[in-house]
Amino acid sequence: MLTDAHCKNASCSPGAKRVRLADSVGLYLEVSPAGSKRWFWKYRKDGKEGRMALGSYPDVGLTAARKARDAAKLHKSEGRDPVQVRKVEKLRGANPGGDTFKAVALEWYAKQAPQWSASHAERSLRQFERDLFPWLGDRPMAGIQPLELLAALHKVEERGALETADRVLMLARQVWDYWLPSANAQQRNITEGLKARLTPYRGKTFAAIVDPARFGDLLRAMQVYKGGTIVRTALQLAPLLYQRPGNLRDMEWTELDLDGALWTIPSAKMKRTKLEKEQGDAHVVPMPSQAVALLRSLHPLTGHGRYVFPGERSHDRPMSDNSVRSALYALGFGKEHTWHGFRASARTMMVDQLDLDPLAIEANLAHAVKDANGRSYNRTQYLQKRFSQVQQWADYLDKLRKGADVIELPKRTA
Repeated sequence: MLTDAHCKNASCSPGAKRVRLADSVGLYLEVSPAGSKRWFWKYRKDGKEGRMALGSYPDVGLTAARKARDAAKLHKSEGRDPVQVRKVEKLRGANPGGDTFKAVALEWYAKQAPQWSASHAERSLRQFERDLFPWLGDRPMAGIQPLELLAALHKVEERGALETADRVLMLARQVWDYWLPSANAQQRNITEGLKARLTPYRGKTFAAIVDPARFGDLLRAMQVYKGGTIVRTALQLAPLLYQRPGNLRDMEWTELDLDGALWTIPSAKMKRTKLEKEQGDAHVVPMPSQAVALLRSLHPLTGHGRYVFPGERSHDRPMSDNSVRSALYALGFGKEHTWHGFRASARTMMVDQLDLDPLAIEANLAHAVKDANGRSYNRTQYLQKRFSQVQQWADYLDKLRKGADVIELPKRTA
C-alpha cells in the first residue's frame, strides 16, 4: 500500500523508461524520468488487460485516486465499460442541464451504448464529438433549424467523407426521435428530408470474381502461391469455406472437429450486436473433405499453438488482415478480387452455376434470413443439406481449378 510520502518522494532513474508503484486492487502510480506522476487502474476485460487513467499527482491525491478506482471498479461490476462511462460523464459535465443537443445526444447514447459493440460505440461517440457537437452541441434542441444541421453535414461532405455524412445524419435522426416525446406538440424531427440534400452515397462493395473461367484462373494461381504454407492454406480455404475474413484469420484449433468436418465459431466472434454475441448460438460451419485435408496438412506446422494461422511475429496472435490481401495482389488479382469477395463469389456461383438452395447458402454465410414461415433460418442448422452443398461447391472448384469445361446453367428468374 502506498502512502502520501511514497507518492511525494517517488522518482524514476534517468536510465529507466518509467517506474510503477503499486497500491492495491490494480491501482498504481507511474513515474516518468521527467518527473511526471500519473495514476492508472489496471483491469481485465474480455480476457484482455486494460488500464484507465485516473489523473496526475499531486492534482489527484492518493485518497482521490482510490475513490476513482473504486468507482471505476463498480462500473465494471455492473457490466459497463469504465473508460466509456468516464468519457460520457466528462462530456455531460460540460452541459450539466437543459435539453441542449449535446445533453440529449449523450443521454440517448448512454442508453444505447451498452447494447452495441465497443467499436460501434466508440465510433458513434467520436462522430458526435467531431461532426455535431462543435456546431450544435450548445444549442437548445427546440431552436435548431434544419439548415443548421444540414450545414454541419455539409462540413463532413467537404472533407470527402460521404459515408460518414450519411451515418452522422442517422445519428442525429435517432437523437431527435428520442427527444420528441418530451418536446411540445409543435416540434418535429428536423432530419426529415435532409438525406435528399446530401450527395448520394453508394455503399462500397467488395470486388469479387463471379465468372467461372476467371475464378478458375484465380484458383490455379493460389495453388502455386510461393509466399508460404500458412498464407497459401488460408488462400485455398477462403473459397472453400467462404466465411468472413476475420473469422478465418482467428480460427483456432480448438474450434475444429476434423473427424466430424465441423468448424464451430463462438458467438462472441461473430458479426452481431453485443447482446447477440453474449446470448447467441455458435455458428457451425460444415467443411468439405478438401478443407479437412488442407487443415490436416497444416496441423504439423501450427497445431502446437492456439491459432490455425498464427502471425509471423507472434504465434500468440492470428495472422494480419493484410496477409491474404497482399497475396492476392502478388498473384495479380488484388484489384478484381478481395478476401471478402470469396463470399460473394460463392453466393453467386452456387446459385447461378450449381442451382443450390439460396436459403441454405445464406445460413452458411451466417446471414440473418427468414423462411416463408417467418422463422429465423439461421436457428435451424440444416446441417445435412449444408454438408451436401459445401461438398458440391468444393468439387465444382476442383473442376474449375483443373480447367474443366464450364457449362452455365440457365439463369433463374426472380
